[in-house]
Amino acid sequence: MNVAAMQEVTLALADRAPVEEILPRIVRGVAVCQNVVLCRIWLVQSRTDSHGEHRWLELAVSAGNPVSKPPRKAAGASRFQRFEIGERKIGRVAESGEGLHLERLAGTDEWIADPAWARAESVAAFAAQPLVCHGEVLGVLAMFDRKPISSDDFRWLRTFADHAAVSISNARAWEEIQRLKDRLAAENDYLREEVTEALDAGEILGRSPALRKVLQQIELVAATDAAVLISGESGTGKELVARAIHERSRRKERPLIKVNCGAIPAELFESEFFGHARGSFTGAVGDRIGRFELADGGTLFLDELGEIPPAHQAKLLRVLQEGTFERVGEGKTRKVDVRVVAATNRDLRTEVKAGRFREDLYYRLGVFPIEVPPLRDRMDDLASLASAFVAQAAKRSGLAAPRISRADLERLGAWNWPGNVRELRNVLERAVILGRGRKLVLEGLGIADAPEVRSRPKLAREAETPLPTLREWRSKEREIIEDALRRADGKISGPGGAAELLGLRPTTLDSKLRALRLRPAPRSRQARS
Repeated sequence: MNVAAMQEVTLALADRAPVEEILPRIVRGVAVCQNVVLCRIWLVQSRTDSHGEHRWLELAVSAGNPVSKPPRKAAGASRFQRFEIGERKIGRVAESGEGLHLERLAGTDEWIADPAWARAESVAAFAAQPLVCHGEVLGVLAMFDRKPISSDDFRWLRTFADHAAVSISNARAWEEIQRLKDRLAAENDYLREEVTEALDAGEILGRSPALRKVLQQIELVAATDAAVLISGESGTGKELVARAIHERSRRKERPLIKVNCGAIPAELFESEFFGHARGSFTGAVGDRIGRFELADGGTLFLDELGEIPPAHQAKLLRVLQEGTFERVGEGKTRKVDVRVVAATNRDLRTEVKAGRFREDLYYRLGVFPIEVPPLRDRMDDLASLASAFVAQAAKRSGLAAPRISRADLERLGAWNWPGNVRELRNVLERAVILGRGRKLVLEGLGIADAPEVRSRPKLAREAETPLPTLREWRSKEREIIEDALRRADGKISGPGGAAELLGLRPTTLDSKLRALRLRPAPRSRQARS
């Protein structure tokens, strides 16, 4: 053992390098002594499944000074690659957290797994120390030596192992910081792409009975983590529903990540969803974070779900069931906590029957279905939608927001809107631009001369019946008020009074009575008659 070895690991301690670069430097620091036949590090690995957490030791790195090429098994290619915690000498060191010192070994010692290799290399001693940092066993550092290992050497190995453990812990912390920085950068890039669309989308507008049902469903499911399947025609606002669910959930502080399933090429599906490691395929010049990892702790919105090819549906089902995945070209299993909200304009039940969509995936995603109504079924919302879209379009174009006339609303209401809310929004934006902010120009936009408009009955104001004169209108008003007074037995205000029957304030009715020079007959006189 020498000072150079400690210097090597001390430099590694201060270095900001990944674990795979730190570990070789540690074992080389021990193997610099020519008497060291073999120095190895096994790291603790773990996996959590339905049976709980399982931990084991995995060989990470080796170095040494063998006199001849060791046999395959002795080299540890398979036999010594993995140890269960508590298995053989390496596993027992990890289990106990205490070092093992065998100062002198005989060729037939029970600790030697391969006596032939030990004799060929003249192995005389063995020592192993746990790699412990902050009370946690990270792995085991072990060495075979051609000379006896003294107590001083064993204590030196303990010091060396402590420094090595700190180096490994720091390297892992650095990797985690880099991972979080990369994730934050990816989130920022993604959110920058989405921010304009999100701001333009705004809130769900309207209070029609059909829309109120959707809003009630959103309130019911938002507080849970249940998967939601939003269905409806294109342009109905399914993404708005997904955003509303996310913003009302406990995950609202984490991002809502959108994936347009119909826009992902089949060969890039896994990379887009799960990410990839550098060099995993041609063009993979760096590590990439997938959408599932970006959405960890938040919500993943799968738009156009029905476009996912059947070959990739099983891969999606696995991560939904187990919450784990691997990046392309990387063996490390990653765990995520993601709520999935999906949307489709297809009838997935029909797709399931036709064999184009997996039935188990359909039931996994369709825990809480929401059907978004088309615009033609919620025409009561047309005025509020039109007003909001005109204001948004005017703001984007730097124009004044024109007034929406009754004639404009009647013309908009006469169209069937096959493109739903999205079509309405686009039509109104063009109408604002064509009118330069002074008025809406709906002519020539595909709705003014449409058959759906011409085939509708003429509106009341367009009918050929002449309008009543002012005298005729006043006479009719007088008749209505007199009839209301008779029905109310001359009572003007209060329950059952004429004002209540006419839907007027008592003071308003009193003013009209004076203007028309009407006075209700006393109730006593009416009773006598």
